[in-house]
Formats: sequence, structure tokens, C-alpha cells
Amino acid sequence: MMMDGTDTARAIGKVPLHELMAQARCLRDAGHGMVQSYSRKVFIPLTKLCRDVCGYCTFAHPPRKGEKAYLGRDEVLAIARAGAAAGCTEALFTLGDKPELRYRAAREELAALGHPSTISYLADMCALVLRETGLLPHVNAGVMGSDEIAALRKVSISQGLMLEGTAASLHAPGGAHHGSPDKDPVARLETIRLAGEQSVPFTSGILIGIGETRPERIAALDALRQLHQRYGHIQEIIVQNFRAKPGTRMAAAPEPGLEELLWTIAAARVIFGPDMNIQAPPNLSPETWPALIDAGINDWGGISPVTPDHVNPEAPWPHLAELRTGTVAAGKHLMPRLGTYPAYLKDHSRWLDHALVAPALARIDAAGFVRDTDWSPGGGFALPDLFVTESGARDATIAAILEDLGNGAVPDEAAIERLFTARGHDLRTICMAADALRERTVGDVVTYAVNRNINYTNICAYACRFCAFSKGKSHEALRGAPYDLDKAEIARRVQEAWDRGATEVCMQGGIHPAYTGETYLNILRTVKETCPDMHVHAFSPLEVAQGAKTMGLPLRDYLALLKQNGLGSLPGTAAEILDDEVREILCADKLSTREWLEVVEAAHDQGIRTTATVMFGHIERPVHWARHLLRIRTLQARTGGFTEFVPLPFVHMEAPIYLKGQARKGPTLREVLLMHAISRLVLHPLITNIQTSWVKLGIDGAEACLRAGANDLGGVLMNESISRAAGASFGQELSPREMVALIRTAGRKPRQRTTLYGEVGTGRQNASWDAAPLAPLINSAPYKRQRQEA
Repeated sequence: MMMDGTDTARAIGKVPLHELMAQARCLRDAGHGMVQSYSRKVFIPLTKLCRDVCGYCTFAHPPRKGEKAYLGRDEVLAIARAGAAAGCTEALFTLGDKPELRYRAAREELAALGHPSTISYLADMCALVLRETGLLPHVNAGVMGSDEIAALRKVSISQGLMLEGTAASLHAPGGAHHGSPDKDPVARLETIRLAGEQSVPFTSGILIGIGETRPERIAALDALRQLHQRYGHIQEIIVQNFRAKPGTRMAAAPEPGLEELLWTIAAARVIFGPDMNIQAPPNLSPETWPALIDAGINDWGGISPVTPDHVNPEAPWPHLAELRTGTVAAGKHLMPRLGTYPAYLKDHSRWLDHALVAPALARIDAAGFVRDTDWSPGGGFALPDLFVTESGARDATIAAILEDLGNGAVPDEAAIERLFTARGHDLRTICMAADALRERTVGDVVTYAVNRNINYTNICAYACRFCAFSKGKSHEALRGAPYDLDKAEIARRVQEAWDRGATEVCMQGGIHPAYTGETYLNILRTVKETCPDMHVHAFSPLEVAQGAKTMGLPLRDYLALLKQNGLGSLPGTAAEILDDEVREILCADKLSTREWLEVVEAAHDQGIRTTATVMFGHIERPVHWARHLLRIRTLQARTGGFTEFVPLPFVHMEAPIYLKGQARKGPTLREVLLMHAISRLVLHPLITNIQTSWVKLGIDGAEACLRAGANDLGGVLMNESISRAAGASFGQELSPREMVALIRTAGRKPRQRTTLYGEVGTGRQNASWDAAPLAPLINSAPYKRQRQEA
């Protein structure tokens, strides 16, 4: 619901406050759900000189003898480094408006610093803080021209300028803004408009209780709404209440009461609708700040564990623990964010300068909020325990979705996406529901297979932006030389795997430009000639499609040939995310979503079972996870051909797309647990096995997923190389003894299985337990292949 100007003021004025607040809460909840956000920031007061003389301000003052006009480089860095050490993500630069236009001291000091203006020096300090500390600058630089906004856009993640008010009376003699040219609403609105033209995520808002009327507040909010409708760049509206300060012209002026603040917040929510971020600073309502949530805010603004609010130094920040407790009591999750809100980070190519994208993406989760821990897949960080949390907030919508799923309902995209928002208590509830469903479906047994990975070539004609494994045909890459295994080496590895108790070889490789459909058939023949009883789990759907194309065969005919020559099952890899919005960025030259599903369905039609996978934690969002799960579920309902679902967390360290600053650092542990748990709930009863990847998560991570609905640990994986090439510190081999120990530590019952979840004979089990060490690998150098192989 959105209304205009006078009509808005008239309509809102007729609504009782409790009804207005109820309407605001409904709108807020529709747009933001359970989240109450804040930014953990450090305040850097670059200069307290200002050419304006606002009647309420204690921040700005004239030059003082013996006091520098500007913070020096070392002072700026010291504050920023203290903020970074305290876990801040944002550096908020506060300063007065263009003091060099009024004070000689400012002009002389700027000249000594080598800068023509305050804005020039500010841009330099933003770049310094970003480069040296990684904090992301947000700037409140006052009224600016287009060139100044553009200069700051290159070094700041967002900008801000409070409109404060548009009432003419504020500028009359005795008014709050008398003698303050930069508080001219025309000039301020023009700055905000120019920021919209340049796609700058922008903060604005109003200051209430400085002499304006309620209709004048509505007029100011409506002026901002019109600019936002035109450019979409106003990321948050601050409703700030005036505080009388000793030593100012307005020291004796009455402060607005709580009712006025609540009314204005609710009015702002009604005017801007569900999606806008509405903020009210908690430190300016020290006794009553929890009540502000009831009026429709969804953000607390910047909270600093290091520096005071330099604009309101008399009003200390609430301690974060206190803020969390009050927020949870109001039924919300307190969530840290960056200086740019999640909606703008989703479309970062439009809203952020290229230099800001990488540091922003490295700090956020799939929803666009700050990562809750430093942990990421494949890394060496200790595993956080997310099952221990003080959050008692509960999402009634999530509870209803879980109840529907428990009653057999088929989930839709919106419901699945909502499940992925779970945090705190709701995270535990979903994991417990998935674990209970696992117990009812497959019992307490955790299965694993003894297998060997054989990646026969790392030469690939494709350029998937996530892949750190494949190598170009003729150049040395960072992680080793290109290779193309010959028949003898493949046979040697197969025989060694059999001797060590393996029941499966898992075989995939790069898409070698000289490989044909006959190449893959020859690989199968090599395995079967060496070990007739070895199960061959081989070839991604992309390799199958390539093989069929090079032989001029329909998919089903080529799959039948593969089966005749020994193919036992197909890995459901190359799926990544089954949504073309993501695939166009991640792997544009690979199979489309439709083509991947067609290959897998054709395999199922030929009686070839496959796994299903998802690779998550890079550029995609929860909505894409929901679509992926639904596409897997729909295909399984038709064919029943999937043996298991395998969530594969993105390992970022050496992935090209991450090194170029265009991807996140893999999923958070919360997202990993939810992916396993929600896949169990959503795919039930069609897929009963959920596998967790110890290769990417480590033993502790895999054990955590066993408590979130998983029942399979995959294979022992002799010679796993793909995850290690991406930078994972796990993955060479986990022996059967180690598998069993992991499973028993989790309080579950181990069972060795075949690829298709059958029983393994005693002879094979004994061989796997008594296996000799692996011989060194021989990666055959590339050799000239004929395009058509005999």
C-alpha cells in the first residue's frame, strides 16, 4: 500500500495509532520476515568543521586553537583497525559539509594534505581504509555534485544524506536550519537524485521534533518516495528523533515523545511499503527502543562496539548482547548486515563499483547478510556449534510449512525458499525434523562405499568458472601439469583399487577436445577387462552428451552402448545449480538445465541409476536452491532413477570465479545443515538417501550433517583430487576404519554398501580393512589422440 502527499497525511491521521502500527507490522513482516538487521561499524569523524550552524548540533564546531581540522592518515587507520579487530564490517565516515568554503584553517590543512577539497581527502581515506583493513566505507558527506558522488562511489559501498525535513519554517530565523545553506531541501533532494542517476545505494530519512508538523513529515517522506520510485536507490529510511543537547540553540526545545516516534515510523512504513528498510536508532530511545519494532522498523542502523555515536555522544549504544536479547524478545532474529543491504548486493553489478564487489561477496551468505562465522567448506577453521543458540524467536510460517510437509504436502518454491531463511531455533527445528524423518525412513544405519576416483584427464575444452581442477591443453597451471591417462595406467589403478577392497571406480574427467563417444567406451572396456566385477560409476551427463554427439547417436542409443560395455551407474554431476539464470554466469557453455535433465532421464529410461547433486554457495540464492530441489523431485517422481541426493558445498579457495572476486566463500555451516535437512524433507519419500561430503566438510562437518538428515557418507575416495585442487584440506582418502569410527562417534550404525546400496560380501570387506598403502600415481602426459578412436 502506497499513497501520495496530502492524501497520505489525511488518511494516516484518521487511523488510530494501534491500528496504524498493526498495519505497519504486517507490511514489515511481509517484506522482511523474522529479520531485524544492524550494521556492525566503526565511526570515523574525519572532520568536525562544517559551514552550517544547525540549532541542535554538537558534532560540528568552528576551528579550535591547537586542534587539527582533519584526522590524519594514521588516526584514520588506527580507528579503522580497532573496528576491524572488533569484528566490524563497515567504516562510517562522518563529517561536516564543505568546511573549506567557510574556514581558512580547513583550506590550509587540505592544501598541506595535498587535496583541493574535503571530498577529495575523504575519497583518499576511504580507499586507504578499504585497502589496509578490508572495512567497507559508508560516507555521509553532505550536499554533493555529480562528480563528487562518482568519486566516492569508487571507494564506498554506500552513501547517505539525511533529508531531515522540507518545511520552510525550519529555515526561518529561529528555525533549526537557519544559517545552514546545505540543509536547503532542494539542494539535498538534488544530491539524492544525482546519487540515483549513478546507482548509488543511498541512505536518507527525516529528523522529527525540530519544529515540523506531522503533514510536513509526510511531505518529506513522500519527496523521498518519489525519488526512490524513479531510481530504486534509497536502501533505507531513517526516522530519527530529536534530542535536546546542552550548549545548542535548541537546548530547551521539547523532544518528541514515544508516541510521535512510533506514529512516524509506522507512517513511513505505510508510505514506503513492505520492501523498504526502515530504521530508528536504538540509542536515541534508551528506555523504550524495543517498542520501536512494533511500529514497523526492520533495522537498528549502525552499532559500534568501538566508537561512540559522534553525532549523539550523550546517547551510548546498547550493548550487542542487550540488543540481541531485546530483539529476540520481540520475536525477531538480530542479523548483521553490510553497509549495503542484501537486495542491492544481489544485483551488485549495477549497484557497486567493481572494486567493492569482491570484499562484499567475501563477507556475506546466500541471503546477503554477514556470514555468521569464519568457517567455510574445505578450510581449516573450527566447526561452530549452531545447535547451541540463545535465539528463542520462532517463525510461525516455517512451523506451518514443516507441518504441511509432515502431512505429505508437496512443497512449492516459496515454501522451500522460506525454509532456507531459518536461523536459531528454527534451524534446530528443521534439522531435528529431518533427522527424525531419516530415522523413520532408513533407521540408524549410515552407509559408505569403498571406491576409487579415477580422473582420467584434467584437460578440458570448457571454461566453467568454478572449476579449479581442469587444465588447458598446452599450458602449465598453478596446480600441476595437464595429463591424459593411458590405458595401462587406468588398468593399474583399477586393479589396485580391487586389491584394496573397492567395489566401485568413480570415473570422470575434463571434456577433452579430442575425446569421442568411443573414448568413453574404451575406458569402460579397460575397466571390465581388468576387473569384470568392478562396478563402474562413470561419466557426467555432460560427458554422455559429448559422447553421443561425436558419434551421431541419440542419447538413449549411446547410453545403451555405454551400459552394454559395462557402465553400472551415472554420477549426477555437472548439475551445479539447475537454473539457467545461474548457469549462464557459472558455466554458460555447459548443458542447460533442460539438457541436463534430458540426459539423466534418458539414463533412467535405459535402466541406468544415477545420483543427483547440487553445488551451492557461490553466486546463487536460496530461490535457486528451491528450484533445483523441485526439478530433482519432479524427475524422480517420473523415473525413480535417483539413488541418492548429494549436496556439494562450493570450495572457494582456488576457484577462478572466487579469485576474480565474483563469488562467495562457499556456504556457511548454517546453509550446509539446511541444505541437507531441507533436501531430506522436500525429496521425501521419493529419494531416501541423503549423502554428505566428508571431502568438502571434513569429519566434523560430515558428523554435523548426520544430525541434520543425512544417512550416507559416500565413498572412501582413494585419490580424490577435484576438491583438493579447489583448495580443500580434506579428501585424499578416509579408510573404512576411519569411516566406521566417524559413524559410531555420531551414535549410528555403520554399513558398507555397493554403489546401488546393496550388501557387500565378507571377502570385499576384509580386503578393504587390510588394504596396503596406495602406490604413487602416474599421471600420463598428454598424447596425440585421433579424433575417431578404434
